[in-house]
Order: sequence, then structure tokens, then C-alpha cells
Amino acid sequence: MSATGEARQGVGVGASPRARVRPARAARRRVSLGQGLLYAVTGLILFYLVFPIFVVIPVSFSSAKYLQFPPPGFSLQWYEKYLTRSDWTGATWLSVQVAAGTALLATLLGTLAALALVRGRFWGRDLINAFVVSPMIIPSIIVAIGIYFFYARIQLIGSPFALVLAHTALAVPFVVVNVSATLVGFDERLEYAAMNLGANRRQTFLKVTLPLIRPGVLTGALFAFVTSFDELIVALFISGTGAVTLPRKMWDGIRQEIDPTIAAVSTIFIVLSVLVLVSAELLRQRSERLRTAIPTQVE
Repeated sequence: MSATGEARQGVGVGASPRARVRPARAARRRVSLGQGLLYAVTGLILFYLVFPIFVVIPVSFSSAKYLQFPPPGFSLQWYEKYLTRSDWTGATWLSVQVAAGTALLATLLGTLAALALVRGRFWGRDLINAFVVSPMIIPSIIVAIGIYFFYARIQLIGSPFALVLAHTALAVPFVVVNVSATLVGFDERLEYAAMNLGANRRQTFLKVTLPLIRPGVLTGALFAFVTSFDELIVALFISGTGAVTLPRKMWDGIRQEIDPTIAAVSTIFIVLSVLVLVSAELLRQRSERLRTAIPTQVE
């Protein structure tokens, strides 16, 4: 037998346990190095995305008269200015009203659409589903231009009601996605049991279906509210001078003056977004618990 054959035999079946362990350790080392590099790159990307928050929040509590980082001292003057100026509070109140109307309308339409798309068996269902969720994919500037030309023809520029309708088109996909995810794991035997006991379709939906999919519906409503409250591009085109929302007011403030009040408002946006994400996660966990507990009880 040649030396090469003996060497191959040495690392083969007849090799010692220590010789067989070395390649496995080398493979694990390569995997661990790859994972470490992936974690490092992911951490750097997340830090790059989150770093502005660690600048905006301290600036919002700055005692300086202009944007300065690090702030020379601590002060609540910019929050006081935000709460006492009518232009800021008026824009905030309008944004809350528009977002509430959008959340209500988008939740109603999105829930009905999700029921039809998940439960329905009809031709073109996938095409309709793609059309409904398309506002999540199409750039906002394209949607804004299309809505602007349509509203200009029917003279709806500058109307809060027009903002509600436009934001609803952007918010419905979030409701559809969340409610559809809840309906996919829904046990339809519960509905059949309710109808066998004498309940009609309306009673079955209100008493059985809606309580079980409520976490998905509420999550979709939260995302619809935030989508409307934080939307800027469409508001720039159709808000005009009579429906200036808070994001539009912030945009005008950046263009016309460098006011640290914007940092205070941005901090409020950050807190609101975190609260919405935490609420959505809690609702998702509740939905998972309901999804796993109900079938066990039925069985």
C-alpha cells in the first residue's frame, strides 16, 4: 500500500478518536466564526439605524436656544413650547383625528377583506390580494402623485376627509396582513359548533370569530393609526393650507427654521412607536395563546 493510501486509512475508519474529532472541531470553529461575523455586521447595521435616536432624545431636553449636541444643560422648554403654541397643538389634534378616522375605516375594510381573501374560494383571489397589499410595495411618491391628480379634479385638496380616505388606502394592507395571519390558524370547527347550536352567521361572527381574531384586528388598527399619524409624503401633496398635519408641520419647520421643538416632537413619535410595537407584540402573544389553547379544549 502506498503512503497516500496509508495516510487516507489513518483518517478513515481505523483512525484514532482524536484524529476524527479534529475535523469536526475545525468545522465548528468555521461555523462559529461565520456566525460571529454575521452578528457583528448585524449589530453595526442596527447601531447605525438606531444611533439617531440617541442624538434626538438628548437634544429635545436641551437648554440651548438652537440645535446643539451634546446639550449644554437640561430643560423642558421645547416640550413647553410644543404644548403652548397653537400651530403645533392644532396640527397634532388634526393628526389624531385623521389617524383615528383612518384606523376605524381601515380596520373595518381590512377585516372584511381579510375574511374574504382567506375564507373565499373565487377566481382571481390572489390577484385581488396582491392589489390590496400593493400600497405597501409601491413607492409613496407614486401613490401621492396619483391621489393628488385625482383630488385636484374633484377639488378635495386641503380637506381632512380627503386625508382620511388617502391614508385609508395606505393603511388597509396592514390590517389585511395582520387579520389574515390570525385567520390562517383559526379553527373553523368552533364556528360549525356554534351554528349547529342554533347561532346564525352574524351571531357566530360576533360571539365566536371576532373574539378570537380580536388580537389581529387590534394590531392592524394600531398599525393603521401609526401609518396615518406618521405619514408625510401624501400629506405634502394633498393637505394644502387647510389640513396641516403634524408631520407636515415638522417638515415646514425644518425648511423654514431650525427649531429644537422638532426634536421634542420627534421624541414623542419615538415613544409612540415603541408603545405601538410593544402593544402589537403583546397582542401577538395573546393570539398565539388563544390559537393553541382553544383546539386543546375542543379535543
